[in-house]
Amino acid sequence: MQVIWVTFFSVARKSRDKRRSGCPVSISLEMFGDRWSLLIIRDLMVRGFRTFREFQQSGEGIASNILAHRLRKLQDARIITAEPEKSDRRKLNYRLTEKGIDLAPVLLDLLIWGATHEQTGAPCALMAEMADNREQILAETRRRWRECDPTPLLPRFGDG
Repeated sequence: MQVIWVTFFSVARKSRDKRRSGCPVSISLEMFGDRWSLLIIRDLMVRGFRTFREFQQSGEGIASNILAHRLRKLQDARIITAEPEKSDRRKLNYRLTEKGIDLAPVLLDLLIWGATHEQTGAPCALMAEMADNREQILAETRRRWRECDPTPLLPRFGDG
């Protein structure tokens, strides 16, 4: 048992020692700050995606090796978890953890910010409604997560 704790402690400590600084923004970005990780989180949170294949076919063009690496990285950070598919135990379904769903306000703010300041495929009326009803959107996002409801929260936006 002591060997396990020593190994765990040295692995945990090693990952903390690699941090650039103690700044919460820096630490957060090290965990989920690349675009692929945030897009995976988006797809889990608002598109209802659950499988490797769904992420790969999301239209973002992520390579399978990068997708596999980001999924492992998000699992290691305890932002997502993987569960075997009930009908085929060889396949995995991914799900946000409590830590992952707590990113909902961050993602919503990024969505609204991007649609406000850049030309996107997001309908202006929908973005205005989301900005005006922020708390309701966040509550619905959390409800869908809690109930494992895969119904997409948002439509897929066109290129723009």
